[in-house]
Amino acid sequence: MKSALFVWGGWESHEPEQCVEIFARLLEAAGYRVEIADTLDVYCDAERLRAFDLISQCVSMSSLTPEQEKGLLDAVAGGVGFGGWHGGMCDAFRQNTRYQFMCGGQWVAHPGDVRDYTVNIVNPADPITAGLSDFAMHSEQYYLHVDPSNEVLATTTFDGQAAPWIAGCVMPVVWKRRWQQGRVFYCSLGHQARDFDTPEAREIVRRGLLWATRP
Repeated sequence: MKSALFVWGGWESHEPEQCVEIFARLLEAAGYRVEIADTLDVYCDAERLRAFDLISQCVSMSSLTPEQEKGLLDAVAGGVGFGGWHGGMCDAFRQNTRYQFMCGGQWVAHPGDVRDYTVNIVNPADPITAGLSDFAMHSEQYYLHVDPSNEVLATTTFDGQAAPWIAGCVMPVVWKRRWQQGRVFYCSLGHQARDFDTPEAREIVRRGLLWATRP
């Protein structure tokens, strides 16, 4: 049986507990044994972390101690999968550049705040996005600094209404990558739990977490 650890906390307006509940239940339905923690101290228990096949985190902003960072990064480097969404993963620890290196990106802005935009599937052959078409979102449209080594699966294009100098900029929304032996998945959707009422958004994250899981 595969096992997953969900860690939530940080900025409450991102509804971390509610979002984690959605995907914890979906992974349980897929046959996973699921544990949920609401403290980053869980990252200090190296033996416990190594026993999981997947860690999924929703902890926006906040801070990560050197011991917590080392525990998490070492677990993923050793083969534990890591995946998440929105600010809970890629705006989690603004001072931890090694953590950002692992994730493959860092949030810097959401011009126009909550708005209507389109997510474009750019790799329909990948199992995370297979069978899905472009879809509309009403949420924050994330502008991120991203790692060119990411394998990008979906993007969005900024229209420049809120920031004219980025008009036409194509920004990754969904990607996957590696951190030594570990698989890493990210989706920038998921500002609040209602974002996952959009079937495509929910399915992409569900599949992404399944993919990130240690084989």
